[in-house]
Amino acid sequence: MRGSEPVEHAPEEPALIDAPEEPASAAAQLPIVGAVESILFVTDKPVSAISVATAIEHPLGQVQAALHSLQQRLDDTDSALELREVGGGWRLYVRADFDPAVSAYVGQETSPRLSQAALETLAVIAYKQPISRGQVAAVRAVNVDSVVRTLLNRGLIQEADIDPDTGATRFETTPQFLSALGINELSDLPPVSPLLPDGQEGFDVP
Repeated sequence: MRGSEPVEHAPEEPALIDAPEEPASAAAQLPIVGAVESILFVTDKPVSAISVATAIEHPLGQVQAALHSLQQRLDDTDSALELREVGGGWRLYVRADFDPAVSAYVGQETSPRLSQAALETLAVIAYKQPISRGQVAAVRAVNVDSVVRTLLNRGLIQEADIDPDTGATRFETTPQFLSALGINELSDLPPVSPLLPDGQEGFDVP
């Protein structure tokens, strides 16, 4: 009788050891509404919900809920600040009722106001964009080169494209322009055609 053959046993698989979870960042451990508010407080331009969610490592839905919660809290407590959704993001503003207090403290603006010529040129670009320097000059009947440079330096306009007919650079307004006016999109601009002598042949919101 032959001896029993040894029984081969499958090698035991090593026990799986759960990898230790990476500790949450300091920002992720903060109360979400407070974290959102702190970011909005230090920024000088609208901040998207996605960028906030990325920074504090919270789901987008939770950040959006926190933004609306903060907005409601500021409204309910008669805060001097209000949270608005403008220019594709969120930004804190001083309520208009408190402008006199801010003006009294500041005394004078840190940067000079736009000249009347710059405001008129900006209005032409806002309502007729994209538009070239020559087309703006034709509307205003003056040379606008220096004014366009000023608006570019202020970040209120930017190069849009090239006019296919003339090869001239055309300009458009920027998100900073929307933010400065406290509006979310160009369609929020007030209609001005009824106020112009040529009616609907004047300016229309793009």
